[in-house]
Amino acid sequence: MNFSNRIISSVSGRIVLITLIIFFVFSLTVLPDQSKKAAVYSGETGSPDLSLFYTPDDLYRMADQFGADGRMAYVRARFTFDLAWPAVYGVFLLASAAWSLGILTDQNNRWRLLVFPPLMAVIFDLLENMTAAIVIGRFPSPSFLAAMMAPYFTLLKWVLVAASFALAVLLSGLALFKLLKK
Repeated sequence: MNFSNRIISSVSGRIVLITLIIFFVFSLTVLPDQSKKAAVYSGETGSPDLSLFYTPDDLYRMADQFGADGRMAYVRARFTFDLAWPAVYGVFLLASAAWSLGILTDQNNRWRLLVFPPLMAVIFDLLENMTAAIVIGRFPSPSFLAAMMAPYFTLLKWVLVAASFALAVLLSGLALFKLLKK
């Protein structure tokens, strides 16, 4: 509880607004360009990052169909763009949850632990990026452990990202309602 209380006490409405603006600017400017670049090498194959679940065989098939240049571009994107993107959405979702929980709960309330799903989403996103990049970067050499773990990291990332966005909407709505009711 101590860690969640420290996070919650450090977030203001101004921080939420700033992170929201950064999230929207990034989403409207950087994401479309990155999607176009990814479409060049992934084509109809798709990308592990955008899949809900895939098998290790699917991952190897993607790596094969990306081609050498596509594999290099994929790995490069995981260590540039895909370091920034989880930070952008993660900080926004964390700030939104923390601000809302600060309004809705007191310091001893276990609901304050809801600041953790955005943090976990970012961790699983980074683990997904790392393991998928290992498989794709080493292709055609096998990377058994990374190939086995990547699909699970991807699934957990998406579950936690979806839950975090749902929490952001729900908690922010409840917090705004409570503020307006005063």
